[in-house]
Amino acid sequence: MTDKHPPTQSFAARIDQLDAAGAFVEDRCRRAGVADGERLRALLVVEELFTNAVQHGFGGDSDALLRIGITVSAAAIELFFEDRAAPFDPTAASVDALDAPLERRPLGGLGIHLVASLAGSLRYAREDGCNRLWVTLRRGG
Repeated sequence: MTDKHPPTQSFAARIDQLDAAGAFVEDRCRRAGVADGERLRALLVVEELFTNAVQHGFGGDSDALLRIGITVSAAAIELFFEDRAAPFDPTAASVDALDAPLERRPLGGLGIHLVASLAGSLRYAREDGCNRLWVTLRRGG
């Protein structure tokens, strides 16, 4: 995975923009000939990151912008996600709740675990006042 940012598209951090963000990812995947299962994995990751940024990062709908980028190669789908919400490193998020009995697990909080389980790799950086996350989804496996 490279540190450079792929071509991106910006979306307002509003839940009503989730469909537009998904359409952007879906269009890029279709143009690159990504198989349905791989495309759906990419969409799931983007939907989870987008929703978390809006709900938890901004505390609800905001006019702040989220940037999403996607690069497709024969080996991987690389997603780039950026927001200006409070610092949050999802690669350091705890999944201790998975060890607790079901009745003691907190509601929610497993989205980052889901993203990590789908990804071949995750890399986070706090740069220029932004949370930046690079997610690599391996292809053909």
